[in-house]
Order: sequence, then structure tokens, then C-alpha cells
Amino acid sequence: MENKGTYYISTPIYYPSSNLHIGHTYCTVMADAMARFKRLQGYDVMFLTGTDEHGQKIQTKAIEKGVTPQEYVDEIVAGIKDLWATMEISYDDFIRTTEQRHMERVQEIWKRMYEKGDIYLGTYEGLYCKECEAFWTESQLVDGCCPDCGRPVMKASEEAYFFKMSKYADRLLELFRENPDFLVPESRRNEMVAFVEQGMEDLCVSRTSFDWGIPVPNDPKHVMYVWVDALSNYVTALGGPYDCEKFNKYWPCDCHLVGKEIVRFHSLIWPAMLMSADLPLPKQVRGHGWLLLGGEKVSKSKAAKGEDIIDPVILIDRYGIDALKFFLLREYTFGQDGSFTNEVMLKRMNFDLANDLGNLLSRTVSMIEKYCGGEVPAATTRDEIDDELIEMATGVAAKVEERMNEFQFNLALEEIWTLIRRANKYIDEKTPWILAKDESKKAELDTVMRNLAESLRIVSILIIPYMHTTSDRMREQLGLADVEGVWEDAFEFYKMDGCRAKKGDQLFPRIDIDKELEELYALSESLKNKN
Repeated sequence: MENKGTYYISTPIYYPSSNLHIGHTYCTVMADAMARFKRLQGYDVMFLTGTDEHGQKIQTKAIEKGVTPQEYVDEIVAGIKDLWATMEISYDDFIRTTEQRHMERVQEIWKRMYEKGDIYLGTYEGLYCKECEAFWTESQLVDGCCPDCGRPVMKASEEAYFFKMSKYADRLLELFRENPDFLVPESRRNEMVAFVEQGMEDLCVSRTSFDWGIPVPNDPKHVMYVWVDALSNYVTALGGPYDCEKFNKYWPCDCHLVGKEIVRFHSLIWPAMLMSADLPLPKQVRGHGWLLLGGEKVSKSKAAKGEDIIDPVILIDRYGIDALKFFLLREYTFGQDGSFTNEVMLKRMNFDLANDLGNLLSRTVSMIEKYCGGEVPAATTRDEIDDELIEMATGVAAKVEERMNEFQFNLALEEIWTLIRRANKYIDEKTPWILAKDESKKAELDTVMRNLAESLRIVSILIIPYMHTTSDRMREQLGLADVEGVWEDAFEFYKMDGCRAKKGDQLFPRIDIDKELEELYALSESLKNKN
């Protein structure tokens, strides 16, 4: 396979104040799908995720629990890693901001910014949100509360170091003007341009009111505030800012994938920091929308209420990893908010997975066994209906690639499902059960069986980034268990000479939605009472 170069994608590093919910899962599943897609195409991929483990909130929670901050985060991080293992997330590195490799490299970034004259000592007096660990100006508040979490703020004053963000306002506007794809979608970019144009203030980048953080070089009574500490992970995980092989190979990052609530940090603060440290800027920041429950963002507090089942472990246990991943990628449009309900999820699983894909594979393999003794036959006839299916099947991969390059996961899957639905229609048009009754139609029947098998082979390659286990199960039933799914093979049709099909278990058993909703409601109530 041709080596197409490198591709570096990151998720945010998650804050381990408590267990993750399906909102975090949504972002990580998208990043995983893109990483797998690029690997399938032949890219050398670096996929980074991790945890942001410092700050006052962590220290407070550890005290409340009677443990050290390190013990507190270690327990939660272990749970996060277990979740990603359960979900088969294919990250290449997991960065923790409490790791020595991160702390040493962050201090080097700080030194570079300080020596540039971009960090200075002052006193901060402002409105502070303890939950977000963020200072705000009066004009930034929404109804007198934090614009990010909606909680009350309090007046605070302390000695602090500041980063000269205001110095980089013009360069940031130039970045957005000359490189409009730096921040996607366009609506987020317009918001950030307006934010810069209304006037940039310098940024508080150290704290003295708590000590759970990375000490500021040459002034250890200060610890670094979240901006320099957390955002730098994308560089420190590669060995940066030092001149080393891994950093030089993968940086700049191809895409920082983040939720819309942290777009400002990644598209303004982070680039300004990199400009100050004389480091290359990432190629792109993409801000995705929120999953909503009852019109509100999914949150850790809502997860505790059990209103809908949003614990990914419970959903995986009931429906499988691939079904959950498929739903998250297929149901929602990147960049827009989407409503999550159990009913929407179950209907998507039934219609697309059980009815469309599952039935197509089951019918095809059963007919190959029944009419061809299990051997995938040769295709020796051809008509317009065959041509239409073959043309569609060999053209889908290019359409999927186009959609994926724009992070349009739902539309990429729709392209694949268009082929699946066409193949199901092809069965109805060709009526193989009728062909099988006429010996003179045996060649045409064989062609139908071969064309269906080849269409499913192509589907099995195209779904690898989204449902790799389902792909393996399909290929086993198609007689391709020992043949690797290769991206280039999705563009070609007749590749199954000598394959023997063998029926296996249903890919996705059909769900009795009414019954399942009753059981989920009962489970939700028990979780609510437990919490």
C-alpha cells in the first residue's frame, strides 16, 4: 500500500473530575473513526487523547474524598482508559498532564514565552468561575453568570503572571483571513473573529491560591494555570517543543477535534501561545456540536440523574460497541447540536443495522449456500441492472473519501448505506428464488449471487473505520476471513474468486423497541434512585 504521509489528530484532554459520559464518547468516537480511516488509506497516523489533571477543582475534590490529588486522578484516569479499551478506541498515545514528560516540556514552553517578553507579573482582579477555573470580564458574563457553565461567579484578586494575548490580536485576525479553513465550521470562525475584534485582553496564566499544578520556572510559589499547562499537551506528547524526530515528523497537527465550548481556547489562546513560542500552528481546529438531553447539553450532572441512559458502558453492554459507534456517527451532523434519546438510538439501530445491513448479509450468504453450495460463483452474464449496481459499488469509496475529508461522518455512512439499500433492491429486482427454479437461468442466478457478494465485500471495507468488528464478522461469512480489507480493493468489483460463504450469527438482532424502551426506563429510574 502506498504511504501517503503522516496524519495527526487529537481529541481534547478530558478533565477527570468524575466519570465520562456519552458526550465525551461522541468526540472520541469521531476522532477514532478518522484515525482508522486515514490508516486504512495508507497514512502514518498519530491519534492523541488524554487527561487534564491539574487545577483547584481537582484539589478540592481530593480533599473532600480524603486522598491526595494524584490518587484521586489516578483512579478516574484508570476508569477512562478502561472505557476507551471497552470502546476499542485506537489511540496511539495517552497524555496525562501529571506525567514528568509533560511537565518538563511545558516548563520549556513557558520559558520561551517568558524570554520573548510575552509573560509578565501582575495582579489579577476579576470575576472567577470556580467550576471552569476561568476569569471573566463583566461584559463576558451571561445574566451575571459564567458564559460557559452558567454558574455564579465571584470576585477574586491575586498575584499572577499574564500572557500578552493582546499583542497577537492582529496576527490572529490575519490567520483567520488568510486561512479560512483553520477553524471549521464557518459559524465558529465568525464568532472568534468577532471576539478578537471587540478587544483582546491579556490572559492570566498562573495561580497562587492552590498548589496542585506545574510550578512556574524560577517562581515556584506560582503554578501554571490551565491554558499553558493543558493546551501544550498536543506538543509535549510528541517530545516538543524540543527538536526531536517524533515532533518533527507529526507536528503541526492536522486536526484538533474539540467541542464547541472550547473552540475559543484552541483557536485563539493556543495559536497565540505557539506564535509566542515560535512554533508552527496546527493546520486546523474543528468544533463539533453538543449532544442534547431535553434541550440541554449532556453533562456529568445530567448523567447522574438517569433521565436517559447515557452511560456508554451500559449501552455497549446492551447493544454492542459497533452499534453505539454507528449511531453516534450516523445520527448527528458535525458542527451542529443533536438530541439524544433512547428511542432515536433504537430506531436507527433497527432500521439501518438490523434491517438494511444485517438482512442483506443474511439473505445473500443463505442464498449462496442454498443455490451454489456455499461457493461464491463466477459472473458470466450482464445487464443494465447489474451495470447500475457495479457502477454504484465501485464509486462509493471516492464519495466516502470526499465526505470524510470534511468530517461529514453521517454523510459518509449515508453513501455506504445507499449502496446497501441498492443491493437489497437488486435482490427484489432479480428475484433469485424465481431464477433458481429455471435451470436455464443458472448463469444469471450465479451472477446475482456474485454481484451481491462483491457489493458486501466492498461494504465490509468501507465500514472498517466505523465498525471494524462488524467488518470482520461480515468478511468471515463471505469467506474473506484471511484476506485483509484493503482500501484500494473498494474501487474494484470482481475480487472474490475461490471464496466460500458460510452463514454465521445475525450481525444485529432486531430490537423490540417498545419492550426495550420500557426496560431502559426502569433502568433509568433505578439509576436515578441510586444517585
